[in-house]
Amino acid sequence: MALFGRLPGPIAAVSGFAAAGDMASLADELIDITVDGGGLHRYGDKILKIVHGLPQPLLEGLVLDLVQRRDAVAEPELRARLSDLVLDAAHQLSRDVSPTVAEAVLATAARFWIHQPGHQLMVSGKALIRAGRTLTDEAVAVIRRTSRDYATKDLAAFAASLTEPPLNCGEAWADRVNADVSALGAPWRALLDHAARATSARPSARWEQRGRDLLAALGEPAAGERLHDWLAPVGKPRTRPLERLRHDIDASDMFDPCNTDPLRGLIWLTALLPERPGTARLLGGLVETSLRRVAGIGPRSPKVANAAVYALSRLRSDAALGQLARLATGVTLKGTLKELNAALDARAVALGLDRDEIEELAVPTYGLVDVGRRVDVFGEASAELTVVGGSTTATWRAASGRVVKSVPAAVRAGHAEQLKEFQAAAKDIDKMLTAQSERLDRQILARRSWPFAPWRERYLDHPLVGTLARRLIWLVGDEPCGYLDGALCGPDDKPIDPAPDAAVRLWHPIGRELDEVIAWRAWLERHRVTQPFKQAHREVYLLTPAEEQTGVYSNRFAGHVLRQHQFHALAAIRGWHDRLRMMVDDDFPPPTRELPQWDLRVEFWVDGIGDEWDTDTNDSGAYLRITTDQVRFYRMNAASADPLPLTGIPPLVLSEALRDVDLFVGVASVGNDPTWQDGGPGGRFREYWASYSFGELNATAQTRRELLTRLVPRLAIADRATVESRFLVVRGDLRTYRIHLGSGNVLMSPHNQYLCIVPNRGAERGTDGVFLPFEGDRMLAVILSKALLLAGDSRITDRSITEQLRR
Repeated sequence: MALFGRLPGPIAAVSGFAAAGDMASLADELIDITVDGGGLHRYGDKILKIVHGLPQPLLEGLVLDLVQRRDAVAEPELRARLSDLVLDAAHQLSRDVSPTVAEAVLATAARFWIHQPGHQLMVSGKALIRAGRTLTDEAVAVIRRTSRDYATKDLAAFAASLTEPPLNCGEAWADRVNADVSALGAPWRALLDHAARATSARPSARWEQRGRDLLAALGEPAAGERLHDWLAPVGKPRTRPLERLRHDIDASDMFDPCNTDPLRGLIWLTALLPERPGTARLLGGLVETSLRRVAGIGPRSPKVANAAVYALSRLRSDAALGQLARLATGVTLKGTLKELNAALDARAVALGLDRDEIEELAVPTYGLVDVGRRVDVFGEASAELTVVGGSTTATWRAASGRVVKSVPAAVRAGHAEQLKEFQAAAKDIDKMLTAQSERLDRQILARRSWPFAPWRERYLDHPLVGTLARRLIWLVGDEPCGYLDGALCGPDDKPIDPAPDAAVRLWHPIGRELDEVIAWRAWLERHRVTQPFKQAHREVYLLTPAEEQTGVYSNRFAGHVLRQHQFHALAAIRGWHDRLRMMVDDDFPPPTRELPQWDLRVEFWVDGIGDEWDTDTNDSGAYLRITTDQVRFYRMNAASADPLPLTGIPPLVLSEALRDVDLFVGVASVGNDPTWQDGGPGGRFREYWASYSFGELNATAQTRRELLTRLVPRLAIADRATVESRFLVVRGDLRTYRIHLGSGNVLMSPHNQYLCIVPNRGAERGTDGVFLPFEGDRMLAVILSKALLLAGDSRITDRSITEQLRR
């Protein structure tokens, strides 16, 4: 078989082989056409018409021959295309198709997420049933999925008749449920069947009562344990991978839509049982895994996420409340965020508290007895869990008290459940630290203030939140203070004794004296305090003369080219509402952040770039890149025709809104991409890339420069590094390098040659222990890691770099 050859005149060749009954040569030609890239459809219906006109015995023989040849191919894309060829050839097989061929057709179709036309699946399925054969679980799954998306009356009825297995196979949790229900018998099958009737947004009273009856019959402890075991694997990788063609959606991370109603029902059922340890954590994890985005699709299953939120809202434990509060900080999907907010609002009303208070009280301690410290005893061994920065560290001690590097074997063997809970708590703490850091950052603009006593309890001395609050600067009354050696103090380290009724709020550099800001920056460095986000080093954006002239809009960040999907994700994290721009005829409102405390909203105007499908879009038609334009402010409910003068915007609001936009540009600009020296597709963005990569510094990069000016003399490479204008200049053994403080891109001597270094995911950790006074600036860490690397350029072994150095 000549896989990569082509016979002349494909249509004539196919016709000739078909007329002669030469199925082997016909299979060769069909494979050649498929491999060539155009496929059978390149020739319209002519080739398919010839193939489908073959007598049934010859057509069946051709299909089986193609299946055998397909099975001999290892390369995934080619195998998928040959599977598609098998199904194209089998399209017109009649209802009397032989069971062997029907089985081969269904096995081929089951390699894909769905198969069109569904009629073909029904013909083959019924042929197998008439022959007394059983359809495979994979065949049942593809028939169900296809009937769901492309249902005809006959196909829907046929799919409904396939009652086994109860759930579509291929998902780890569904496989477990199918196996358990088969072994456990009718009562458990009845519970699963009831779960499958969860077809509405909320359970009805009748549905809940029936669920309670079924759970009681099974025994609540056993039912609770079983449901936990069933739900735990949700979101794990597929157990039965699927094939896909190049333009198909990758279904490997998708939730099977035929399983989501039963899954929703099982989640609801957990809320009808007494809460078990770990239930809230399990439900919180289900929200996150259900909202994980799939390329070309979006979130996996918002309805499953919403079901888990509903179940959490029905639980009355502090752990459930903590999960709701954590998720409300991190979830960006509007529908699910609305459900979370409604659940928290309802809890606040029930407790007679306002929403801010409920979020503060919802933060669990996770067993931390001191601020950032927990000790667990496992027989004769022990573990100390400490919060260091934004994550946890576990220190294990053997029975002798000696520190050991890993979990002692005796703990793994004799305390498995306790160890599992300990490790799960550490993961929960890491997630909650991120959520609380983001919540605190947002409090700056929310103008939140606290009476001193409850602030001290909920923030400064809280076992978890205290690890963040003690690294921030606060205004107590109007006195700025930090936390040092068990007490509040000023930047001169002198203790402060606040009045019991003093109001407390987060400090912000805007409106403060420059000497005060500098003093606090020095205080952080002197005491090696790493803030959870930029506060003392926070950028301040004041109104410029140009903005005074434009009046109602700022062009400060116009004209940039951003990676749309990265911008979209970052905007959501910062509380902006954004729709992905698509290459379709539709209106797309500008990304917007609403500020109800100020009765304001801010808009950032952006637009999609390009008009070439695949080059300028992804497979689903979303633009890969956008260009930036104006920033405008409005009253919350005002029309877009009524922008407000920038001179009337409170300085704090103006600064924080522009800081967000600067962040979007600084992170998502294509100018940060070290591989874009050629300017991207067709070189269209070469000029922009060059101007951004080595041009003037934005406010964030200027902060970076100021910090590096103080940090460089303390580095191990201090004798080889200096900050000069827009660059960190590093002298290596072979060359001298100029690292741009905005983009992180590198020029090297002589002649300012470009050096492409693609940072890996560990770049943030490659700073050789250099102290940084704040978390979250990945580019600063990348710049430092490049500087440390290039100072020892004679020791570099990475070929992609050394080949550039030899030019």
